Amino acid sequence: MKDSSGYETTGADAAGLELLERGIGELRCYIGDPVASAEQAIAASPGCVMAHVLHAWLHLLGTEPQGIAVARADLGRMAGLPANERERAHLHAIGLLVAGRWHAAARALEDLSIEFPRDTVALQAGHQLDFFIGDARMLRDRIARALPHWSASMPGWHAVLGMHAFGLEECGDYAAAEAQGRRAVELEPRDGWAQHAVAHVLEMQGRRREGIAWMRGNEAGWVPESFFAVHNWWHLAVFHLGLDEADAALALFDGPIGGSGSEVMLDMVDGSALLWRLQLAGVDVGDRWQALADRWAPLAGAGNYAFNDMHAMMAFVGAGRRAAIEEVLAAQTEAMAADDDNAMFTRDVGAAATRAIRAIAEDDLARAVELLRGVRNRAHRFGGSHAQRDLIDLSLIAAASRAGQDRLAQALCAERLAARPEPHVAWLAAIAAGRQDERLAA
Repeated sequence: MKDSSGYETTGADAAGLELLERGIGELRCYIGDPVASAEQAIAASPGCVMAHVLHAWLHLLGTEPQGIAVARADLGRMAGLPANERERAHLHAIGLLVAGRWHAAARALEDLSIEFPRDTVALQAGHQLDFFIGDARMLRDRIARALPHWSASMPGWHAVLGMHAFGLEECGDYAAAEAQGRRAVELEPRDGWAQHAVAHVLEMQGRRREGIAWMRGNEAGWVPESFFAVHNWWHLAVFHLGLDEADAALALFDGPIGGSGSEVMLDMVDGSALLWRLQLAGVDVGDRWQALADRWAPLAGAGNYAFNDMHAMMAFVGAGRRAAIEEVLAAQTEAMAADDDNAMFTRDVGAAATRAIRAIAEDDLARAVELLRGVRNRAHRFGGSHAQRDLIDLSLIAAASRAGQDRLAQALCAERLAARPEPHVAWLAAIAAGRQDERLAA
């Protein structure tokens, strides 16, 4: 049977295909429970290869260490099933990622999308891998290559626009990114990825009041049933923090960002990133690190993605969890000895960034400055967005200022304010003016 994109779907009957399409539609918007939809599709049509494919990608793209075993089991179930060229290409890419070959998996999906440009599962999986490996150009160009094969009448057009918007933003084409993202949300208000693409534009341009209005203006779209909502709440909190509205940012942490107690790794990354920014800004976050560190604790030794390690370290140093700190560092040492891409992520950026976070917490500020200066210009190599990696620059400015390296701190602020005319928070403006902020000196 053919799916809504016109591609043959092996082993699917009408019921299975309908459930598969539902799961793919949920993934496009980051809403509902696409894992459940994929499992229901498998139950209805056990031979439907694309249902197994969707299930595997959903478990791999969360960067959860336990997801690798699930995807490996999916591969085992698919091994004996008849599959067409497109489906075999998915299996190949999944196998590469299960083996830790992030770049090779992204390239395999690139080739798949060249041949089958209307396969939104391949486009979304590839787009996410581009994000995880920090390949801004492919975030844009993977989608740009597919655009001529799409039209506004096709299901999923909004998602293609939203992905292209984010790629344009990460490549600095802010006007085009904003236009694409806003158009995607007009077409599908529940498209959380497109919503966030516009939020990135507004953050990078320092348009924070507009950012708050953008996020608040479509809460009915991006909040309900969204498994991407925490990240969008994080964007709203960062807008508030950028206006020195720490109380509003704390309230969002206590509410939808941290208050839910989510143990999803990407949600915990957002929680760590927000509390760390608040702390850098001199805000007393109280005992909030403790509950977050409790949720990170089972994953301290995961060591499967260096970007996550850095955020786990924030929680552990914030909560004073010495054993967990050492567990993260040991896992990184083991990761660097492996023969996979995360070894490179960790060697190139992750180990230094993670150790710098610990150094800041231990007041070893000169060491933190040394470590962060060594990686800040190549930080994209361990993934994340410009907005997320901004935490490295903020940490460097704070460490340099607190270490008494005033000239460096002022130079970094001048660099920053040239790119973003609006000061990020009050202490940045103070450093740029040559004054040591009392909150940071305390």
